[in-house]
Amino acid sequence: MKTLFLNKKKNRKLIAPLLAAVLAAGAFACCSAAEETDSVRFGVLSGPTGIGAARLLTDSDNDETTNAYDYVIASDNSEIVSGLTTGELDIACMASNTALNLYNQGVEIQVIALGTQGVLHILESGQGEEIQSISDLEGRTIYATGQGSNPEYILRYLLESNDLDPDTDVEIVFADATEISAGLISGEIETAMLPVPAATAAILQSDGTVRDAIDVNDVWEDLGNGSSLIMTAVVARTEFIEENPDAVETFLEEYEASIGYINSNVEEAAELVAGLGITPSAAIAAAAIPQCNLIFISGEAMEPAISDYYDVLYEADPDSVGGALPDDGFYYCE
Repeated sequence: MKTLFLNKKKNRKLIAPLLAAVLAAGAFACCSAAEETDSVRFGVLSGPTGIGAARLLTDSDNDETTNAYDYVIASDNSEIVSGLTTGELDIACMASNTALNLYNQGVEIQVIALGTQGVLHILESGQGEEIQSISDLEGRTIYATGQGSNPEYILRYLLESNDLDPDTDVEIVFADATEISAGLISGEIETAMLPVPAATAAILQSDGTVRDAIDVNDVWEDLGNGSSLIMTAVVARTEFIEENPDAVETFLEEYEASIGYINSNVEEAAELVAGLGITPSAAIAAAAIPQCNLIFISGEAMEPAISDYYDVLYEADPDSVGGALPDDGFYYCE
């Protein structure tokens, strides 16, 4: 990882008549440096980003992190968006397309890391196995989460890529993941697209009546468009980055370590995830973690990792990314 420390040292020639002024300036500089905070207001979503941060959040609760984290586990992107735009959050994990939308709207944020690849699944309720491909969704009502963010645009793109009109050939109904899961289990909902761990929970809690019909990540790869589903961006307010470079560097180290721990210690990590209330049980968390596709990408590797995905979204619907592709200022690579 490239260092994020900013070098603000300036060479000065100490001349006797100016010594007092220099000492005063030095004292002011020390005071300014001391103002940098190690307290971070951090937001994650209750899906895979919350799972990836579970070790960091638990360590923070136990005062075992270098930074002090005042965190929120949000159920919807809108809560994260509100926190960033009002300045109530310093760093947050959010849908990657929503991050670019905010940036294009003039909100002063930068992407400091990328995480989680495809985590969406098409689920089918009932004893039949009628859904084998995206084409089999024709004529169905599809319940989904994530209106206005990655899930909606991914679903629409996949339908169009399989010669289905998302506005006429299917009916898409957006709802809360909990409501969708309950409907699948009861049989009131026959078809849905949910992310892990909500998809995992619905399957495990259904006693075999809900099945994983399509792994959206596999379907996306089969399209061969050259892009990967990078669904999460970790963003920070530009002002916070500039004023707290050390805290940002520490966050990246602690967040990367958290993801590494979750991926390598599934059973232990599942207990942490359940303890934070991100999943209903450790058993569901243990089943979900391998499907979360948790990754960590920072620095100069971010742009090539996600640019093709943004290209696909922009070509499908410019509004999905706020009307423009990212410029160099979008990525924080100091």
